[in-house]
Amino acid sequence: MVPSSGNYFDSSNPHNKKSLGKFPKSNEKDVIAAIDSAATVYEQWKQVPAPKRGEILLHIAALLRKDKERLARIMTLEMGKVLNEARGDVQEAIDVAEYMAGEGRRLFGQTTPSELPDKACMTIRVPIGVVALITPWNFPIAIPSWKLMPALVCGNTVVFKPSSDTPLCAIALVKICEKAGVPKGVVNLVMGDGKRVGDVLLNDPRVRGISFTGHRDTGKYLLANAGIKRIGLELGGKNPIIVMDDADLTLAVDGILWGGYGTTGQRCTACSRVIVHRKVLKKVEQMLLKKIRKLRLGNGLDRKTDVGPLVNEAAVEKSMKYSLIGIKEGATLLCGGRPAKTSGYYFEPTLFTNVKPHMTIAREEIFGPIVSLISVKDLKEAIAVANGVEYGLVSSIYTKDIRNAYIAMTELETGITYVNSPTIGAEVHLPFGGVKGTGNGVREAGMLGIDEFSEVKTIYVDYSGRLQKAQGIE
Repeated sequence: MVPSSGNYFDSSNPHNKKSLGKFPKSNEKDVIAAIDSAATVYEQWKQVPAPKRGEILLHIAALLRKDKERLARIMTLEMGKVLNEARGDVQEAIDVAEYMAGEGRRLFGQTTPSELPDKACMTIRVPIGVVALITPWNFPIAIPSWKLMPALVCGNTVVFKPSSDTPLCAIALVKICEKAGVPKGVVNLVMGDGKRVGDVLLNDPRVRGISFTGHRDTGKYLLANAGIKRIGLELGGKNPIIVMDDADLTLAVDGILWGGYGTTGQRCTACSRVIVHRKVLKKVEQMLLKKIRKLRLGNGLDRKTDVGPLVNEAAVEKSMKYSLIGIKEGATLLCGGRPAKTSGYYFEPTLFTNVKPHMTIAREEIFGPIVSLISVKDLKEAIAVANGVEYGLVSSIYTKDIRNAYIAMTELETGITYVNSPTIGAEVHLPFGGVKGTGNGVREAGMLGIDEFSEVKTIYVDYSGRLQKAQGIE
């Protein structure tokens, strides 16, 4: 892929900062060419029977499975997550491809009786048209697949804009789509500056839908400038784990460790707030500190590594900034709070306590290995604190009391709630997404995953052979 501008950007390994290569930097002309390509083949792809499109997705799943280890290693090299987590990322893509392949034989509409005789009523699903998929770097195979697979099975053509931090993963995924039998022009890859590419996608009337996962400010910009395009947004979270005084603390601490420091905290579902009943706060502090200090930082390809690097220098600077803010605002730093002394983009797993709900580190998404402990007196206060932020993606409660669990499930203002499990581990046959500042109501994956990429069309068939006027007209 040669950019018309002749410009390229560099991508590097966050473990050692070594270059992984140079990649084409798309400009406006390249994006228009990609839209041209998608628009040209749309009618042809739309006419492919949905079950046949599903068969291609099954082939994609098979190729992903065959290439799982290679893709996982590319991912670890590009964005740093430990190899076992990278394997899980690819597995999500396999799972969603298989699930959405089944939609090729469903794509359910509805039938309903008419109020008039000899008349049939139904709905069907039709594709939107050309759709743009804009994805982040932290799950560089899984998240594109969450969008790409339903978009394809519904009959849309695609312009795919991945993060510039993970171009290798994007190229590998598109090549697998082509190898599986996706016709030329159905999936079109553009890379480079997000706003430069995004503005073309926003302004071209042939792009009928945009699906975006990323920063909230960018999501607001897309929503404000998209006109009447279909827009799907997933904009992050400030996810709480509530630990009640009756919780299994060993289980809870293991969950906090995985939810807060897995993927080096670089998940939209990461647990960055732990809301702890004051009766068990000191015990939780002690148990967490003991385990955090045993976490091994290092190359994600090393089997002994627990926590890999952050994705780039800006991420290290951001984590350092929030650590300093936490200290300045009066939180107590128990461990970490600074970059690790290595050659890569490493930051020490960080734990704050005595954090108040109004503090910046308790309200803003950090996207780094920083966890805040907030003390509460009871479940009512815990839920109020949990709900007291702008985001609403995922929440969790650890308790042995079924009443506590059901109150939390009902009252927590998030799109997803876990009971006795950390804020991570989406299963592709269930909807994923949030409320409030996290998004605009769109859900990805599961049976609702095709809603973002299809239109519902209502059909009436009158076989009476005579004019039947609307209801109430004689």
